[in-house]
Amino acid sequence: MRMNSPCSPRLLLNRRGANHRSPGLRRGPVSLTLALCCALLACTSTEQYGFVAELGRDTLSVEHITRSPGKLIADGVDRFPLVRQRHTEIDLGPDGRLTHMVMDVRTPSGATPAERGRRVVADFTNDSVHVVITDSAGITQRSFATGSLLTVPHVSMMYSVIELEIAFALRHAAATGMKAGESVVFRQFYPDRDIGPRFVLHRGYVKVPAGDSVELRHDWLAGYGDVKVDSAGRMLSYSGARSTYKVAVQRITTRPDISAIAAAFAAREREVGASQLSVRDTARGQIGGVTLSVDYGRPLARGRTLLGDVIPYERVWRTGANEATHMTITSPLRVGTLTLPAGTYTLWTMPRPDGAELIVNSQTGQWGTGYTRTHDLGRVAMAVGSPTAPVEAFTIAIVPGSAGNGELVMEWGNFRWSVPLEAAALARAR
Repeated sequence: MRMNSPCSPRLLLNRRGANHRSPGLRRGPVSLTLALCCALLACTSTEQYGFVAELGRDTLSVEHITRSPGKLIADGVDRFPLVRQRHTEIDLGPDGRLTHMVMDVRTPSGATPAERGRRVVADFTNDSVHVVITDSAGITQRSFATGSLLTVPHVSMMYSVIELEIAFALRHAAATGMKAGESVVFRQFYPDRDIGPRFVLHRGYVKVPAGDSVELRHDWLAGYGDVKVDSAGRMLSYSGARSTYKVAVQRITTRPDISAIAAAFAAREREVGASQLSVRDTARGQIGGVTLSVDYGRPLARGRTLLGDVIPYERVWRTGANEATHMTITSPLRVGTLTLPAGTYTLWTMPRPDGAELIVNSQTGQWGTGYTRTHDLGRVAMAVGSPTAPVEAFTIAIVPGSAGNGELVMEWGNFRWSVPLEAAALARAR
């Protein structure tokens, strides 16, 4: 959804704007001692605020939150990838731990009644959490040992809970005398997933800050989130720029119209269909007698700066999104200066300010953050240019030429990378 469209969630916020902050929220750095001590006093009265999460020019989620010392009520909508609207009520203990949660989730375009609506109830003790999920398929429930760690529901676009994680971590660090750079560990469960026998709790880590920037890590995510907090431990912003999940989140003090935003999201979903934020696609082609296929994720530019920002220089890129990019060839093929036998490989790239390299790797089946250099078969310099027009969705194409030659072409935004291809049997015959 474009931010300047008539049904944009930004236009459904108060005119004061999504970047407005109340006068009590300090912007400047705060000392570790002040931040942690004041965090103990945070939320001594009822507050209303919210969070807006964006990926480039697109809005992914909006929340409205009512918070008091012992209670958090959140109404939100997200599209990750299906549009979901949820109402959540969480009871909090004196130390900020969750004691009870009720979450009602509606997914209008869910394929089955069970997917379209569910209630998740969780009860927390000092060393366990008991989760009950009720939907049209019945009731499922399970208890998990938590090792006395803070345990929270994990919803990718629910930043009210991330704020709870950080507030608890700051309290705990202050109470136990932890030093800057040490980490507070918490556990998390997924209310949008079934809690069958293979369900496990994941871990997260909040690094104790030396100033007003908190480093947040989840074990399912490569990289770190950077969270700005004020002197009372309130989350002002979240940046995923140093992770593979590059959202930008801002605190808002105006009240968003969640129902109207949900209707706008749902209308867009009906218009273009629901899909992953980065859809999966396959490029296919023929070079001489060699059949190629490349399976890859297609992130969208969304108005962002790509090279040097979304795709950092001098770091191996997964060449797409989500799972690693896989290339399968039916016969030997020359890729630049490399000769590859028939088989399946993963493709990675190394962007540089003055060029790019294609990396061919023998490891397959991994997520796109699972690059292992020891499995490299070789690197090839790629030709660098520009497409005829900006390309919104990352695109890989196999372009046949003459006499068993061709190109593997990658285009996104304003860059074009290419490498020559040649049927290896024909290359040997020359």
